[in-house]
Amino acid sequence: MMLQESGAAVAIPALQSVWAQLGVGAVAIVIVFFLVRELRHVPAKLHVLMFTAFLDMVGALIIVPLLPFYTSRLGGDAETVGILVSSFAVAQLVSAPLWGRFSDRFGRRPTLLVALAASAIAFVIFGYAESILMLFVSRIVLGAGGGTVGVIQAYVADATEPKDRARSLGWLSAATNLGVALGPVIGSYAAGIGAKTFHVGSTSIHIGHAAPGLLAAALCVLNIGFAWRYLTESKTMTGEHAVKTPGGTPSAKPEARPGAVVAIRRVMSHPGEPAARLIWIYAITMGAFMGVNAVLALFLASEFHVTEETIGYFFMYIGVISVITRVMALGRLVDKLGEPRLSRLGMVLLAVGLGGLPLARNLGMLALFVAFIPLGTAFTFPCVTAMLSRVTDSRDRGLFMGVQQTFGGAARVIFPVLMGTLFKRLGHGWPFAVSATLVLLTISLGIGLEKVVKPKAAAASAS
Repeated sequence: MMLQESGAAVAIPALQSVWAQLGVGAVAIVIVFFLVRELRHVPAKLHVLMFTAFLDMVGALIIVPLLPFYTSRLGGDAETVGILVSSFAVAQLVSAPLWGRFSDRFGRRPTLLVALAASAIAFVIFGYAESILMLFVSRIVLGAGGGTVGVIQAYVADATEPKDRARSLGWLSAATNLGVALGPVIGSYAAGIGAKTFHVGSTSIHIGHAAPGLLAAALCVLNIGFAWRYLTESKTMTGEHAVKTPGGTPSAKPEARPGAVVAIRRVMSHPGEPAARLIWIYAITMGAFMGVNAVLALFLASEFHVTEETIGYFFMYIGVISVITRVMALGRLVDKLGEPRLSRLGMVLLAVGLGGLPLARNLGMLALFVAFIPLGTAFTFPCVTAMLSRVTDSRDRGLFMGVQQTFGGAARVIFPVLMGTLFKRLGHGWPFAVSATLVLLTISLGIGLEKVVKPKAAAASAS
């Protein structure tokens, strides 16, 4: 389906005008104002974790936009870039439950420190990569160290009351979204600095292509020092070495807990259980969202003549709505509607946004449907993760958070390929229609969760 030429004709001038640039500046000022104001309401114990997650995301996003250019420099093509992206996702989904179980046994803090160290190593490899193979190594190491999203979510669950978890996860997500917005700008600046030659006396210094990778690694080292100094352990250790009798001797051997493979099989073989339902909701909605993201730029370029110079405005628009929603509205709506109802509302909004994009006839309609997408994800993902933390045993919380990321990672590998194939072979509207339909069907998995979440929440609050 081709859109009317009038809508496509106004897209580029409207986005490249001085008024658009002034609007971007005004939006940035408003975001900073609201974030500073709302930061006072964030529990102090989350400040350090939010800053740690923010720095981690900045480092990762310094590298991601530059990956295609480094691949091309080393003789790769677009297909090579796609495989590099998938290799990261595969390594991440494999490592996520292992990191989760590791954090359940040894604690959240040491797990995050080890993962940050792995990221620093990956960034150094990226900076000095002189072959496609070395780029693969850097992506795999980064993906393996990046399986800690579930650990960070478990950290929040440990440190907050059940009724505040969705709000806290929203604040954490807002911090990472700021990193997503800032990282690419810093990466471009680092690449420009690396291309220059500096003279100090008789010595010439030329960092070259390694500059962005080294900067990202330096941020990781800074983050490790910051976390080592200020991040405290959130998990009450109940392992064999922590539990002792009054006489100081170790207690009986603790009950054996399930491993990652057992947990994954449980989710697949018992899809009707609360934890499994929540994990499937997360995976399907994440897959639909990421699948559409894979073809969104192609769709906008084809139907609205959006270019490399203007595509950033769309993603900034999505990011702004996402940050403001998570900081300003999520907590209030959780208090009013509850997590189960709000998550279902989020899925409805996400489905409307995804399904409505091909129907947009001008920039106004496009902006309206695009706005539904970050609203939907802001209401869906934090609520689903918060509910998962309630319906699982505290001893297995990190494990199931990791399993959730494993299923989400699998969706991030499968759905972009699927939606790209639909876009190319069946038509530009098909990925959006299929994604919206899948999200709507997934709503049925969330029906009745109020009966499970409330008792768990009451029990957790009592304890």
